[in-house]
Amino acid sequence: MTKIISLLLCAALLQPNAQYQMLNAERSMADHPWYGLRVAFLGDSITDPKAARDKEKWWTFLERWLHLTAYVYAVSGRQWKDLPKQADQLKAQHGDDVDAILVFMGTNDFNAAVPVGEWFDETEEQVLAAVHAPKAMTTRKKRTPRMDNTTYRGRINIALDKLKRMYPTKQIVLLTPIHRAYAEFSDNNIQPTEAYQNACGEYFDRYVESVKEAGNIWAVPVIDLNAACGLFPLMEEHHPYFRNSQTDQLHPSDAGYERIARTMLYQLAALPGKFLDFE
Repeated sequence: MTKIISLLLCAALLQPNAQYQMLNAERSMADHPWYGLRVAFLGDSITDPKAARDKEKWWTFLERWLHLTAYVYAVSGRQWKDLPKQADQLKAQHGDDVDAILVFMGTNDFNAAVPVGEWFDETEEQVLAAVHAPKAMTTRKKRTPRMDNTTYRGRINIALDKLKRMYPTKQIVLLTPIHRAYAEFSDNNIQPTEAYQNACGEYFDRYVESVKEAGNIWAVPVIDLNAACGLFPLMEEHHPYFRNSQTDQLHPSDAGYERIARTMLYQLAALPGKFLDFE
């Protein structure tokens, strides 16, 4: 009997109890670069806390895990053209008292068949240059971002131009739209899977790739949730990650949001959440 008690005591000492594990996890989270920050969330229904009265959203997990202060301005159904308005609301209510801004948008632009468009307008202009020769005026092609609210890339240009000017010292991160499949919300709102082109003849991946391209054009980090979170509603096996296997394979379920949140937790750990403001 004494021997058995000794073995049990040794096992208890070697096996951390639940309270120790919880404290250890809390310490690990406290080391996360985004712990305790003030973070703005801009986007559409996948982020909007009022959309379909979801119990959870992807950011609510991060809010709890990282003790974030969340400023959420996402609105269901919104497209990239609405992002400047969301940014204005953030600025009006919180000024510069925000550390980082996450933008998760694009799926509604695809559904609305917004043309992808071009990133730049190109012109020929005279410019002063010198390359191993005396300086002189020379004619060269010049490109400038196309500010066109009727195209997807033009809308992204307008939005990021505004955000980068409005918040030059803040971390701004783009999230690519996640995969989407069949959704039927009413007789007037039936959305085919991403296997089909939209009404302007574009596949969904062009909208995803454009967000990734915007990261290099505007010097903002991009988290490719389309790939990294693993949600793939085109397979029946993944339907539990979405709200309704028959009528909504577009919006994640609680399990889907939790998977997005865990992906974001690790992806954000590789990025600074806060920079010094200008003196």
